[in-house]
Amino acid sequence: MRTPFKIGGASVTAGSQGLVDLPVAHLSNHTPVTLPIRVVHGRRDGPTLFVSAALHGDEILGVEIIRRLLNTPGLKSLQGTLLCVPIVNVFGFLSKSRYLPDGRDLNRMFPGYLHGSLAAQLAYLFMEQIARRSDFGIDLHSGSNNRANLPQLRVDVVTPELRDLAEAFGAPVILQSGLREGSLRKAAREAGLEVIVYEAGEALRLDEFSVRGGVRGILHVMHHLGMLGPKHANRQKHRSVFATSSRWIRAPDGGIFRALRGLGDSIAAGDVIGGITNPYEGTDVPVLAEVDGIIIGRTNVSVVNRADALFHVAKVAHPKPATGQIGGISDAIGEDPIFDEDEIV
Repeated sequence: MRTPFKIGGASVTAGSQGLVDLPVAHLSNHTPVTLPIRVVHGRRDGPTLFVSAALHGDEILGVEIIRRLLNTPGLKSLQGTLLCVPIVNVFGFLSKSRYLPDGRDLNRMFPGYLHGSLAAQLAYLFMEQIARRSDFGIDLHSGSNNRANLPQLRVDVVTPELRDLAEAFGAPVILQSGLREGSLRKAAREAGLEVIVYEAGEALRLDEFSVRGGVRGILHVMHHLGMLGPKHANRQKHRSVFATSSRWIRAPDGGIFRALRGLGDSIAAGDVIGGITNPYEGTDVPVLAEVDGIIIGRTNVSVVNRADALFHVAKVAHPKPATGQIGGISDAIGEDPIFDEDEIV
């Protein structure tokens, strides 16, 4: 029998689960705020994986992904330890805001500081109690500011092993993404572990396809790490589309925006992918694709100003075949037998 997993003064025995509340601070009315962690401590040895969500408080998709993950019967035979943090930015979640009460972006405050701002202290708590005690991490995000994302992974691929881990997740797109100063991914690498980021859907909304893609991907990664049995093996016939870079296509003028292409569509430089109409003169300005690629993000706002971000495009060598790969993975997500109604509700 493994030794218990101890965190925050609590002890979770092998083969059991426990909910641990790490004290964070008090609200202005003295209401205590904690960082709740669900610890699933397997009977047998294996890696420690953390899965986190709502680092930005309005990105709630990951909260539902983790809820379903924790309801998966396969966790009863877990090898290793799973640390689930459904809501990291508790303050932002309560106010439906991306930020902390002090206006800071938590994902620019890592590794944090014990005696710093509220955001710095929360980042420090997460790093010390969760990240530094893990071997790998999966951080769940959504589009922000009325933007929607095609399910995708953001990874700084520096080793073949990390590329294999990203491929095992099975997202439609893997985007090579460098590390930003103050981000959880950068702080984690400096602490000796790798974190991959799942981006999907839109802030403050749930969509079934993005939720399923996240649950499915995490289970596949856990199988890849040897934490779960063969039931959760990657059955995909299509590999993820790998993109080396991306760019935003911006509004050439202000007015009423109409999108002619959607998430997952392939585009070629010069294609007309939208239009912007002047509400007084009736003139129409075309929105042109500037590069060949796949649309992985787009705005959902129809009233735009000049230079507003409209389409996020992943640059790929062969966009049309890549669309077929994305379609194959999308079909697999919708049909995956992991999602038995008797198992995940």
